[in-house]
Amino acid sequence: RPVRNQLGLVRLRRAYTGGAPLGPDVFRFFHAVGVNLKQIYGQTEICGIAVMHLDGDIRFNTVGLPIPGTELRIDDGGEILLRSPAVFSGFYRNEEATAESLRDGWLYTGDAGYVEEDGHLVVIDRARDVMKAEDGSLFSPAFIENKLKFSQYVQEAVVFGGGDHPYVTAMISIDMETVGTWAEREHISYTTYTDLAQKPEVYELIRQAVARANADLPEGVRIRRFVLLHKQLDADDEELTRTRKVRRRTINERYGRIVDALYAGADAVTITSLVTYQDGSQARREIELRIESPDGADPERPRRRRQLAGVGGRA
Repeated sequence: RPVRNQLGLVRLRRAYTGGAPLGPDVFRFFHAVGVNLKQIYGQTEICGIAVMHLDGDIRFNTVGLPIPGTELRIDDGGEILLRSPAVFSGFYRNEEATAESLRDGWLYTGDAGYVEEDGHLVVIDRARDVMKAEDGSLFSPAFIENKLKFSQYVQEAVVFGGGDHPYVTAMISIDMETVGTWAEREHISYTTYTDLAQKPEVYELIRQAVARANADLPEGVRIRRFVLLHKQLDADDEELTRTRKVRRRTINERYGRIVDALYAGADAVTITSLVTYQDGSQARREIELRIESPDGADPERPRRRRQLAGVGGRA
């Protein structure tokens, strides 16, 4: 109750979340403080809500059951399809977009997901953003990134995997204020963000955060190697959007050397960084970034699974 009071939620009876993905850790937190939070799922094209949690039947990894009058199925490619009297008739003066979204009365949502045995829907991510691990598991990089950022010590994270990559890796930038306060409390001296990020004690701190994120992930999509970035990702550098979403194409191009090292089995990677000092002067310097594994061991290729496993939730 004290926490709810601080948040202004003491009199709240029901709360709903929809739109951006909400990780199970955040969902679990609100329920732990007594907030009756439920997820809803839908789109403008189906007049809003199509799937939702009901009181007494709430799960942290799903978005619930279809509301009465709504049909739900998953196509062969893993895309979520919806059909109900609430589905729109089409886009205004855009027959091509209408034909792409509406087929035989079914709304093609553009989201990837799967239905559990009892009918609960799990939304992985937008279909175009979903990756497939080497063992066949589908996963959302944004979902894993959000799990990492649930740690107070992680400011941003970018997850790599799928395609030709044999396992999942992560590039992490620490939260300077929180980690700096922790370092001072532990009597660890440092000079700059880069110096702090490369401290062995900080790597151990983030290793524990990665291990926690891995704990309830399927084996094939667990993070096998990670690196702490020498700088914070910045929207001004076009690495993030203004709403702090990762610009994956820019990251892959700008940090390609680091990504390659994550999969090359190297213990470290040396990069050249442009440093700007307080007086405005600039200098280029070489920085060595350590690469670690959450368990301290070299990553092994996960065994191939016959059945695809989804990860994540989208409100």
